[in-house]
Amino acid sequence: MRDFSKYIRNIPDFPKPGIQFKDITPLLSDPQVFREAIQAMAAPFKDRGVQYIASVDARGFIFGGAMAYMMNAGFVPIRKKGKLPYKTYEVSYDLEYGSNVLTIHQDAFPRGSKVLICDDVLATGGTALATAQLVEKLDGEVVGITFLAELTDLRGREKLRGYEVYSLIAF
Repeated sequence: MRDFSKYIRNIPDFPKPGIQFKDITPLLSDPQVFREAIQAMAAPFKDRGVQYIASVDARGFIFGGAMAYMMNAGFVPIRKKGKLPYKTYEVSYDLEYGSNVLTIHQDAFPRGSKVLICDDVLATGGTALATAQLVEKLDGEVVGITFLAELTDLRGREKLRGYEVYSLIAF
């Protein structure tokens, strides 16, 4: 398998001092590498009956939309409070540098749907856990959670115990 970490740039002190931002734009700009990354992120879940991909605004949308297309699944946008136009459920969560509220449309998918959560980076796990809680609020089954990259020092995987978690790259 390709070493996808070669296509991730580290930007120190962004968006604030002490944060090591993982810039994925070099990976996104190479069509072959981007396609291979999407395929590799989906591979562990390809035979699991995934019906929907749920992804978080904004970088998660890049991977989630492509993965939904590739897996012939529906796409469910998870957005910050006030960004979805219809009736929503919401969950508050903590980030490594603050807190936020995520929302999902109340009719995003039918009860019992099999949902794969997809995001770009697993850091502290707060965003992914909030997304899983939103999926479960709609009585969806979280098939797994897949990431392009994982920041292992932040131990976000620990917050996601009980879920199948896959990361393509570990930093």
